[in-house]
Amino acid sequence: MGCARAAIVNLTKLTSLINSSKPASVLRPFGSHGNSCCLLSGGVTVTETRHMSSEAKRLCTETNMKIGTHNGTFHCDEVLACFFLRQLPEYKDAEIIRTREPAQLAECDVVVDVGGEFDPKKHRYDHHQRTFAETFHSLCPEKPWVTKLSSAGLVYLHFGRQLLAQLTQLKEDDRQLEVLFDKLYENFVEEVDAIDNGISQYDGEARYAVSTTLSARVSHLNPRWNSKSQDTEDGFRKAMKMVGEEFLDRLEFYQSAWLPARTVVENAVKERHQVDPSGEVLLFSQGGCPWKEHLFALEKELQVEMPIKFVLYPDQNGQWRVQCVPAGLNTFQNRLSLLEEWRGVRDEALSKLSGIKDCIFVHAGGFIGGNKTQEGALEMARRTLQAAAKSPANGSS
Repeated sequence: MGCARAAIVNLTKLTSLINSSKPASVLRPFGSHGNSCCLLSGGVTVTETRHMSSEAKRLCTETNMKIGTHNGTFHCDEVLACFFLRQLPEYKDAEIIRTREPAQLAECDVVVDVGGEFDPKKHRYDHHQRTFAETFHSLCPEKPWVTKLSSAGLVYLHFGRQLLAQLTQLKEDDRQLEVLFDKLYENFVEEVDAIDNGISQYDGEARYAVSTTLSARVSHLNPRWNSKSQDTEDGFRKAMKMVGEEFLDRLEFYQSAWLPARTVVENAVKERHQVDPSGEVLLFSQGGCPWKEHLFALEKELQVEMPIKFVLYPDQNGQWRVQCVPAGLNTFQNRLSLLEEWRGVRDEALSKLSGIKDCIFVHAGGFIGGNKTQEGALEMARRTLQAAAKSPANGSS
């Protein structure tokens, strides 16, 4: 727990550093006519050539390390890729050079989203070349994701574990870090990859538009088509700050709330035979723990042969609930619903009907019931299991 607390403090400090921006001040070097140098928050400067828009635009710091990406209109993938790299010690103070000039890109230590080359040995991470079709699965066959990678996904795949170890203080070979690595790709980075590569979530016409994705909000930070100034540097900085804050916030949530819930569910799965010999009932000593997503993942990971049917937990009033495990995350169908004849019946009438003391209710949908005691809730689950064993047709609904 000490490590977890330290990690959360570390994330809080990082977030506060991102938020501690100061108003930009303009520094004009003596004798300079065409160039200007702007001092940004955290000692970052922007050097730009006003009379030649094709020349490189630099987010400069006091270091020799250079991160290259394209200039002009920016997108969420390279903004996020640059943020990821900037969190690593070797690139913490790296100069970000925004250009499409091959000679200038050749001088960079790492190049993302430009250059027409994917070569991790040379730290080149572009995905626009015609021959590029890499996915997480193609580069790491043990991973399931088959969405074509953008520069964000490429940088995350190659630096993500190092990134998370830096931000969380977990070891790179820690099992929890690998769980976080997978979760943050699936629930944060993959979306950016898909949108940048023009991959739809579904086939057919959308019923409504989603216009508030992270990628969309980054896009809105570009100059408007009819703005007098088409300079993108200020927007790029704002975008990197925004994606950084959101990534750190998501990481903090997964480490401080999501991972502890997974641990609770994992322990319950491992101890389920102590609750009932069938192994089909889980017991949580505390209510409110989000368990469904973790249960489905852990059943596969722990190779649970007999699917778990019921979960028991106390409610806010100290009474007990028996909840059916759904057939999947996005369905109202249960693996096994509470007995049909109990549904919609309450209190003493339900106790008399079921032969179980202290019953409170069974929902008309059959997916949840209540009892005043843990023993009573467990008995409701057991009776349903026994009935299903005698009559399999009584199964899920």
